[in-house]
This record gives sequence, structure tokens and C-alpha cells, in this order.
Amino acid sequence: MSLAALSPAVRQYLLVTANYWAFTLTDGALRMLVVLHFYSLGYSGLSIAMLFLFYEIFGVITNLIGGWLGARIGLNNTMNIGLFLQIVALSMLLLPAAYLVVPWVMAAQALSGIAKDLNKMSAKSSIKTLVATEAQGTLFKWVALLTGSKNALKGLGFFIGGLLLSVVGFQLAILVMAGALLLVWILSLIKLKQDLGKSTARPKFSEMLSKSRAINILSAARMLLFGARDVWFVIALPLFLASTLGWDHWTVGGFLALWVIGYGGVQSIVPLLLGKNTIPDGKTVTFWALLLCVIPGLIALALSADWQIELALTAGLMLFGVVFAINSAVHSYLIVSYARNDGVSMDVGFYYMANAMGRLLGTVLSGWLYQTAGLATCLWVSSAMLVITVVVSGLLPTIKSAQ
Repeated sequence: MSLAALSPAVRQYLLVTANYWAFTLTDGALRMLVVLHFYSLGYSGLSIAMLFLFYEIFGVITNLIGGWLGARIGLNNTMNIGLFLQIVALSMLLLPAAYLVVPWVMAAQALSGIAKDLNKMSAKSSIKTLVATEAQGTLFKWVALLTGSKNALKGLGFFIGGLLLSVVGFQLAILVMAGALLLVWILSLIKLKQDLGKSTARPKFSEMLSKSRAINILSAARMLLFGARDVWFVIALPLFLASTLGWDHWTVGGFLALWVIGYGGVQSIVPLLLGKNTIPDGKTVTFWALLLCVIPGLIALALSADWQIELALTAGLMLFGVVFAINSAVHSYLIVSYARNDGVSMDVGFYYMANAMGRLLGTVLSGWLYQTAGLATCLWVSSAMLVITVVVSGLLPTIKSAQ
């Protein structure tokens, strides 16, 4: 079937997805490039974490303001602004190595954080506008596919980042990514629907904060969930693999890439794993968060006992990835389902603001805890955060109670 034969809604969904995919590849590759490049220059775990501080801080701000902006000017415009800012952020890193001082790299990462969250908020919000309200099963499948494919491609980006750093070096890798993204941005400017997601009203800036109890609870659970992941995954894990286990750049990048690709693959098939007729609710989130909270503690016990460290870490990470993927996919569906039809980006933006706050908390803790106490402590903190996630998730409405 040709693209022309597809319905307008499906064509727009494919355009949004392709746009999101291209951005995600560069975002994953850039993170791996920065972590491994600056580690090779002698930066400590906390110093590397600080490079991403503004990335996460501006992600918090961007999701909140970006949701309001998307409702006013259209999601096509916020998505294209995100692409452009990522090109600028990549271009800032093309300076000679002597000029890539910490404040400059932090500024580039701040722009990249703004770009990433504008792009993600726009992609997730747009699906709500393309699916009929009563078609919740279809909405679940489309959100799971978008989210899962995005994370699989982010994993591929990790792999590409490690590969490019090993083969062509830091600057040429950045130049290749900036050029490819420029072509995607031009195509997006031409093809993406002009009024996608624009609110029929003119939402006020004061309306950015969600007034929905369910969205507020889900947002709190999301913040804790992603903080619990990033407190050990984002900085501590790659540095532990490189320094303690002696893995080289290629191996670290390849392993983490395969993990994220597998994680994304699981996300995309969660509707099948949960059952064809299953519509997730608060009970679903609570159950899978409860399963997840045990896994980091078990890995920490193996590390503390010095028992088959490499096997325990890699196998535990795989199990964590599967259960976390199910948690994340259900969360991503619920926020789109809970969001208002008119001005959907404001609710989605508020929710992903909480997501960015969790990443910010996890990133800073990951660098600090790893440097001061080691990976096992990062894992215990992860388990503790997940226990709180279970408690918060238990407050979410079930399908029966929501009716």
C-alpha cells in the first residue's frame, strides 16, 4: 500500500513517528558520546553528571511551558522548534576540544534538553488528536508502538555513539548527526500538518498546572519511577562497567544499546503481553511497580556479597529492563488516556515535566552516590524509590472506580 492510500491520520502518525525516531537516534548517540568522551578525558562520575544537569533542569521547564505552547501554536511547530534546537546544540559541540569547557558543554546540553522534551511532548500529545476517544485499545497500541520504537532507537543511538567515537572521533560524529538532522527538519517543515494539536481556546499561562487528581498522582509516580531507573543506570552503570569491569568504549556502548533496544522492543508489544482486551488502570501500574522494586535490591545483594558480579549485573539489568518497560508503557498510555482532548499537550507536558524531574534527581544522585558510595548504594536507593512508587501508584483510579 502506498502512503497516498493511507488515511490522513495514519500519514500524520507516520510523519510524527519518523520525526521522533530521527531525533531519538541523535539524542541517544549524543549522550553516549558525551559520557564516554569526557570519561576518557579524566572527568569523574559527578563531573560527568553535572554536564547533564542543565539538560535535565531545562527538560523540567520545557515540558511545562512546551505543553502550553503546543496548545497555542500547534504541535507541528513545537516539534520543528525542537528539531532546530537539537541541530544548534550539536553544532555547539563542533568547536576544537580545547574550547569544549564544562560551561559550554552544559549550555549545549541545556539546548539539547529543551529540544528533546519539545519533540517528545509533541509526539506523545499528537497521538491523542489522531485517535478517536472511544478507541482506547487502538490508543494503547499506538502509544506503546511509538514509545517502544523510540527507546529501541535510543538504544541504537547509544551503539552508534560508541561506534562513531571509536571509529571517527568526537567532532566528526557530531557533524554527521547534525547534517542528518538538518535534512529531517526540512522535511518536517514541509510535510507536518499545520494545526496539529492546537487548542480551540487560547489557554492561559496560569493553566499549565494540571487540575486532575489522576494526572497529579500519575505524575508523582512517574517522577519516582524514572528517578529510580536513572539513579543507577545513567551515570553509575556505564562508569562501573568501564572502570571496575574493564569494558572498553565499544563494549559499554554496545551492551547498553542492546539493553535499550530490547527494552524498547518489550514496550512496543506490551498490549500483547498484557492481553489483547486489557485496558490498563491504576491496579496495573501498582502491580508492575511492586515487581520492579525487588530487582535492584537483589542486584545490590549480589554486588555486596561479591557473587558473580558481572553475571548478576547483566542478568539483573535484563530482568529490570523487561519489567521497567511494561511499567513505562502502561504509564505512557495512561497519561494520554487521562489527558483532555482539547489542549492535550498541557496535560502531557505537565506529566513529562515530572518525568524530567525524576531524571534530574536520578542523574545527580547517580553521579554523587557512585563517586561517594559505589554502585550497590545506587541500587539500594533505586529500590527505596520504587517502594514509594508502589504506594503512590496505589492511589490511582481503577477502571471500575473511574466510571
